[in-house]
Formats: sequence, structure tokens, C-alpha cells
Amino acid sequence: MEQCACVERELEKVLHRFVMYGHQSEERLDELLRSVCEIRGQLVAFGVQDADLSVLSQTMAQCCKNIKETVQMLASRHKDIHGSVSKVGKAIDRNFDAEISAVVAETVWDTPERQKYLSETIVEHLYRQGMLSVAEDLCQESGVVIDMSMKQPFLELNRILEALRMQDLRPALEWAVTNRQRLLDLNSSLEFKLHRLYFISLLSGGISNQMEALQYARHFQPFASQHQRDIQILMGSLVYLRHGIENSPYRSLLETNQWAEICNIFTRDACALLGLSVESPLSVSFASGCMALPVLMNIKQVIEQRQCSGVWTHKDELPIEIDLGKKCWYHSVFACPILRQQTSESNPPMKLICGHVISRDALNKLTNAGKLKCPYCPMEQNPSHAKQIFF
Repeated sequence: MEQCACVERELEKVLHRFVMYGHQSEERLDELLRSVCEIRGQLVAFGVQDADLSVLSQTMAQCCKNIKETVQMLASRHKDIHGSVSKVGKAIDRNFDAEISAVVAETVWDTPERQKYLSETIVEHLYRQGMLSVAEDLCQESGVVIDMSMKQPFLELNRILEALRMQDLRPALEWAVTNRQRLLDLNSSLEFKLHRLYFISLLSGGISNQMEALQYARHFQPFASQHQRDIQILMGSLVYLRHGIENSPYRSLLETNQWAEICNIFTRDACALLGLSVESPLSVSFASGCMALPVLMNIKQVIEQRQCSGVWTHKDELPIEIDLGKKCWYHSVFACPILRQQTSESNPPMKLICGHVISRDALNKLTNAGKLKCPYCPMEQNPSHAKQIFF
């Protein structure tokens, strides 16, 4: 990501120059406009016949000179910006390798079936982002047919999220009440947090909403056992309603970041009910590729320099392990410490009597005359006593 940071720094310099150029241009042009308007006002007020022609000539000449200098100055500074823009392009060329085919399998998307999967993934991403018209256009051009049952949940999800961004809680509350039991099965606190936020919005309206807030507090009854402390805080804030919650010890209830938080909670729980990941698979794949690509390009360069072309022969396997961070951990993976390869259904992990775990292929290779000596401890054992691990 260092390369991205380097390009971003150059881009920030260009944007700063654009902003400064815009402010300076506006100031100079406003100044010229005022000067021209003053001259025009004098001519209208006194008339050309009453004015001293020599003075008028000098004034007009000076005005034209100022206009010419301003135009030249703006053109010069605009030319300097072009130089900064070209530096961004050079930074991109310097930090990014345009040719990545050496680390990409040529046959990844060579079949219609795989191309169909890619198009469906992109369409799903567009639906998640609320770009419905773009998704429809892609379906028409690619020939992908998306069932309405798959499309409808995303339409509802985006409708509710858009309402939450506008600080309208009603669609989300209706959805939460409809799916109350399923949310409870997930141990979700979404419905309570929505009621809590609606109650806070009533508090922010001042003393005029006191009765409405007291009546709305009845919605907290089903959540009294799980959220007793939160409900006590909300009810205690009513004491300060006359003086304003913002001037009370409960001012933290009015923090604006609660709206972004409720959007994230709704997205997480709604996706869980739909059996979807919180983040788009396309976004996760793209982010993972951005982290892995620089490492793979460096490995490719080392392999070429040392003339070790046989080290990496399969494009569907990585020559090294790349840490993508815990954010990209979606399932457990066990790598055999002996053969240094990931286990699979055909080659599962096996636990020895001594407690060490190796793959079945390693177990078979280490077995000699019906006996096995653990490679990590001197204990000899019968390989048939090893147990398969499931995870």
C-alpha cells in the first residue's frame, strides 16, 4: 500500500494547487470586475463629453494593462498545474507495474460459465451499492438473467438504508418488527437500538415532545431485561428536558455518529438474515488483490533475476503465503508443517497421539513398517491411532 500512499501524496498536491488556483482566480477576476464597473459607472454619471479625455485614456490603458497581466498570470499558474498533473502520471508509472499478466492465469475467464459468474458477481455488487439502473444495463448487455427473488432483498435493503441516511427511522422499524423473531434468534439488538434512536430524536425536540416521548417509552418494555441500564439512562434524561439535553450530563445521547452506527448494524443484521456477507464479495476480492499484487510482482522479479523459472509453475497456486489480515479470514485453514501445503477433504489434518497435527499425506510418507515416529517429539506410535480433525 506504500505505492498507493505515494501516488495519493502527489494527488493531494495537485488538488491543493487547484484549490489555491481557484481562490486566486476568483479574487483577481472579482477585483478586475469591480475596477471595470467603477469606470463604467463614471462614464455613465459624467458622460464622455465632460470627462478629461487624457485622464480617461490613461484610466482605460491601465485597466487593459491590468486585464492583460491577470490573464498572463492565470495562464502561467495554470501551466504550472499541468506540470503537477504530469507528476501524478509519473508517480503512477513509477509505483505501479502496468504489466501484470505474468502473475495472472490467462485462462481465468476463458469459458462462458466463468464469465457468467463474473457478471453475476458485478451485478450483485451494483445491487448492494444501490446502483440499480447500472445493474439493469449490465444484465441486458451481458445477457445475465437475475431472478426477481434475488433482486428484491437488495431493493428493500437500499430503500431502508437511504431512509436511515435521511434520518428517517420508520422503514427500518417496520422491517425490524416484521423480522423480530429472526433477529432475536441472531441475538440482535437492532430493534432496540432503532427505538432508542427514535426516542433520542424526540428528546432533541425539547420540552414540547415530553408527552410523546413518555408514550413512546412503552416500546422499551420487551427489551427491559436485556437493556435495563440503557433504558434507565434514557428515562433519566427526561429530567433535563426542560433545560435541554445538550446542557445536561446526558449530552452524549445526541452524538451524531449514532446514525452511521445504526446503518452499519442494520446492514450487518439484514445481510445475516439474507445469508449474505456484510461486504460485497467483489469488494473483498478487489481489496485482497490490491494487497497481494505488489508482493507477487516482487516475487516475480526475484524469480526472473535469479533465473528460477521452475519455482512458480502453477498460476492457481501462490509461491508464498500472503497475509491479508484478519478482516479477510472467513474460514479456518490448516497448512501441514511437514509438506507445507494446505489440507483438503482428500488430504485432511490428522491428530497424532502425542497431540501434534500433520496432514494425511505426511502421515503416509512418515509411516515405516507400520510404525510412525512423530517429527516433533521422539514418541513412536501406530499410525492407525491418528484421528482426523474436522473444522
